Amino acid sequence: MQLRNIGIFAHVDAGKTTLSEHLLMHAGAIRQAGSVDSGTTRTDNLPVERRRGISVKASCVSLAWQGTVINLIDTPGHVDFSAEVERSLWALDGAVLVVCAKEGVQPQTEVLFEALHRQKVPTVIFINKTDLEGADAARTLRQLRRRLSPAVVPAEDVSAMTEAVCEQDDELLERYFSGEEMDEAIIRQRFTDLARTGVLYPAFTGSALRDEGVLAVLDAIVKYLPPPETMEELCGVAFAAQQDRVLGRGVWMRLYGGQLENRAAVTLPAGVDPITGETRWVQRKVTQIKSVSGSDAGALRAGEIGIVYGLGDIRIGHVLGNEKLLPRRVEPGLLRTPLITVQVIPDKPEEMQALRLACETLAGEDPLLQAHYARNLNEMQLHVMGAIQLEILQELLDTRFGLKVTFSQPTVIYRETVAQTTNGFVAYTWPKPCWAIMDFTIEPAPRGSGVTFASVAPVKDIALHYQHQVEQALPLALAQGRLGWPVTDVKITLNGGSHHQFHTHPLDFIVATPMGIQDGLRRGGSVLLEPILDVKFLLPPECVGRVMSDVATMRGEVTETVTDDDRVILTATLPVQTSMDYASTLASLSSGRGGMSIRLKGYRECPLELGATTPRRGVDPLDTSKYILAARSALEGGIFDY
Repeated sequence: MQLRNIGIFAHVDAGKTTLSEHLLMHAGAIRQAGSVDSGTTRTDNLPVERRRGISVKASCVSLAWQGTVINLIDTPGHVDFSAEVERSLWALDGAVLVVCAKEGVQPQTEVLFEALHRQKVPTVIFINKTDLEGADAARTLRQLRRRLSPAVVPAEDVSAMTEAVCEQDDELLERYFSGEEMDEAIIRQRFTDLARTGVLYPAFTGSALRDEGVLAVLDAIVKYLPPPETMEELCGVAFAAQQDRVLGRGVWMRLYGGQLENRAAVTLPAGVDPITGETRWVQRKVTQIKSVSGSDAGALRAGEIGIVYGLGDIRIGHVLGNEKLLPRRVEPGLLRTPLITVQVIPDKPEEMQALRLACETLAGEDPLLQAHYARNLNEMQLHVMGAIQLEILQELLDTRFGLKVTFSQPTVIYRETVAQTTNGFVAYTWPKPCWAIMDFTIEPAPRGSGVTFASVAPVKDIALHYQHQVEQALPLALAQGRLGWPVTDVKITLNGGSHHQFHTHPLDFIVATPMGIQDGLRRGGSVLLEPILDVKFLLPPECVGRVMSDVATMRGEVTETVTDDDRVILTATLPVQTSMDYASTLASLSSGRGGMSIRLKGYRECPLELGATTPRRGVDPLDTSKYILAARSALEGGIFDY
């Protein structure tokens, strides 16, 4: 198929947007390359992006080269917008990874490459900005081969290409060592095949700003990155969302198999039936399909990317058709997960409802925001990555929704677990009609194990479908512990109890489960868990001592130091609570020459005086009277408002 779906990835300021502009220009999609500094780039199309000269959303554009249509997704470089990068991975068949020849391989470069490698995305590498003073393409290539993969090969070096190909083929390797002359045409074809399957990574050098090496990248996209594999059976994934004033909400869809047409009926999940536990389904009708270029496409075919309207609030990551046909799964938080939460405060209190709707719209486009309105506190809360994302959100709420807002001080998102093995009990038998009696054992579990559930209750005492309801209600019951944070690393066993043939209402066990679980958490005591980061620093040698001292001050631990050319790679573990603002500190003390990447390592116990509790959202299940009234919809909100 004469089509390529590719993404362009890079650490911040490596020049990927400038490269995208010159690719578009050479392909004739635009008359001249736009400038990031002047806000005239095609891929940075949001007003906030053009004003700030920073990409905050992934954008998709289309161009044609050598008879091949290229759908190009330009992704943000700043780590605060890693969620945009993650979602782009759903749509790709190949990638271009841009690295600055002056700064070399940055920690974020390694994170991006690892994600592409893990998802088996064939990748071409462009060493950019070779025109800058201090740039060293040869040094950067050495770093790429040493820190990313020895399979990174300079594609313009026939000798290097030959060695790389022979290393992958025992027969060719034997002929190579015997001194036999290799057929260059065969080597080049094998190199192409290995690049298209993600075994080798062709590397090119140049300067996008000076339009050097850009044509080679265009050629490489067609030659070294694979066309989409297509199937007859319907399979597609919604990987992004946008709002149209006329057409409403549209989702960016990558179709791997089958075909989707205007007016096609699509069946989508609409929640879970609380009584049966079965998924509810709703039918939507496609109202319009637009191509990447924005024209009315009428249909979306296997291998293509387009915008589909009429599917309502379909969630990002939802798969249409046969999910088993997907070439990869991209779980939220693959690159980075939000570890801080903020309260969004409207300048005008009467605009809280409008703010709630705006935040829910933004969360529909970025599910990791997890917008939540705490009715009892009259607070709007978001999960965010960092300070830059907060600045962008503030501007978006103003320019897009007309809402002036401020944010509270960021709070780390802690978790909690039970301190010791305990029992929880609930007898929900009043006021009639109701009957749900349960006895639980709640045990601490190893770090990182999450929540496990088992039932040993006889079905004659608690019918099987009621036991399924108990398991179904656990996310609600554990959303907030006694300290206010999500409960994790516990094993919960339903020991016994009873239902009543006449008095048990179909929802009684869902209502009662949080009461029994919270009773057990109160008896067992709570342990606060704080998020811990794996941090990789890239430092000038003169900054190493200061950073090591700072790590100790932040309750962290240095785990390794390695010298790499003229930089030092220092790895450490750090609590989020003490290191939230350290990126700006590092930039200042290193005069912008230091970098860092972070990844969630896990959670560890934290003394309460060094952490924090958080107010409960909604009614406490241990406040039995109010909780039961809320559960029966006698109070505004209800038990599911958590």
